[in-house]
Amino acid sequence: MAKSKVVKDLMIDVFEYPHVPYWFTIKQAIMVIKKSVIGTEKCIHPLAVLVFDEKYNILGTLTLKDILKGLESKEKAESPVSEVMIPAKLFVEPDDPVTKAADLMLNNDLILLPVIENKKKFVGVVRMIEIFDELTSAVL
Repeated sequence: MAKSKVVKDLMIDVFEYPHVPYWFTIKQAIMVIKKSVIGTEKCIHPLAVLVFDEKYNILGTLTLKDILKGLESKEKAESPVSEVMIPAKLFVEPDDPVTKAADLMLNNDLILLPVIENKKKFVGVVRMIEIFDELTSAVL
């Protein structure tokens, strides 16, 4: 049997994944999503962006669903994304087994999971689609 993969084998580098600072408005986040995700070949399903602070620490995630919930009125489009994002509370380390990431994602209804190195440095993200692909490849 092949060696089990770890999170770093599947993760996407932090700078290759769409992200916005927490002070961006919902309207600005929509523009980032439309320009960098929907309108390119890099379409990422399910769609989400990462939310950072000034020092590039991850604060949370922002899905299309979160944005649509935040758009109760046109005036709400000027609200900061920090008001509608989902705070990042769960993380995995690069050398954690893929099964640990899957367990956290399944039990907490997450579509992506931040990858933190040495319990402090944000290095990437692992998505449900890669976890699904990896864990189901042995079945086929």
